[in-house]
Amino acid sequence: MKKQHILFLHLFYWLYFVWYQFRFEYFSDDINFQSYALAFSFILVNVITFYVNYFFVLPWTYKKQKLYSILFGLLLMFLFFTLLRYSIEETLYPIIFGFRNYHEKTTLAFYLFDNTFYSYTTIFISSLIWFVGNALNSEKEKSKLIEEKKNSELQALKTQINPHFIFNTLNNIYSLVYQKSEKALPAIEELSQLLRYSTKDLERDFIPLEKEIGYLESLIELEKLRIKNPELLIINKNLNHPNLNISPMLLVPFVENAFKHGDFSGKGFTLKISDENQKLNFHLQNFKKQRSKDSLSGIGINNVKKRLEILYPKKYELNITETETDFTVDLKIDLRNEKN
Repeated sequence: MKKQHILFLHLFYWLYFVWYQFRFEYFSDDINFQSYALAFSFILVNVITFYVNYFFVLPWTYKKQKLYSILFGLLLMFLFFTLLRYSIEETLYPIIFGFRNYHEKTTLAFYLFDNTFYSYTTIFISSLIWFVGNALNSEKEKSKLIEEKKNSELQALKTQINPHFIFNTLNNIYSLVYQKSEKALPAIEELSQLLRYSTKDLERDFIPLEKEIGYLESLIELEKLRIKNPELLIINKNLNHPNLNISPMLLVPFVENAFKHGDFSGKGFTLKISDENQKLNFHLQNFKKQRSKDSLSGIGINNVKKRLEILYPKKYELNITETETDFTVDLKIDLRNEKN
């Protein structure tokens, strides 16, 4: 509920309240100044009581979170209403206008009892509107905190990707430089291209699917520089909706993992990507190194799992299968309705 709705509730209540006070006797033929004056004072007392309770007493009692403080607040508002009304109608009016609301012989007990009836409606309505508004604001703040936590966690996960990616790639380049390979300079050039992509696009929530796959292709080209049989890397890409949005660097860790732990001595890997019906189908299979341990753990894959859970709840399927000889990743994501 927005602030405008709360303001509307206030306005509606007071319009009804004023109408209710004047509905019969104050529109009759024998209306006089005394009737108007008493109606005005009664409305004024109710308005003041309403907002003293709304802006001061209720926030104070709610903060205490104690039953006795709530009961004390209700008693305080009843006494405030009664004392304020008495001050105006039984003390001030006789001095200024020469008339009062109650008979001079009215007992204090009756006055207190009678005003219990008149005060409870205003106190109850002001409390009800305040609690409704407070509950909605609390829910809004809770949603905002959850969203901020979600964004902070995503940002933290994103920042993990870049250093992890750089670390793996620099290891490869170090090997080429150590071997004095002619492939070292092209590898550095390819890495600089990848860093330009990642530095710019990691700041965005979503990028076109085509660009994410461009990362994969650049990474594979970089890895080909150190593989004896690059022709064994089979890539099958079939994109009908290249402008579908996807979270940046979501697929890269799977390919990184394949190169880090895969066996490319006479073996390769198979990568298939399609987007039929605006749903991403990502399939990756690679042979594993002998004596490879904990190949499916680490920052990269765990990072992707967390991001998928946050970004695509109930909209993705991830199956990672490990056998004695190979690893297989099958990922399906519904990319419909994703916005930049």
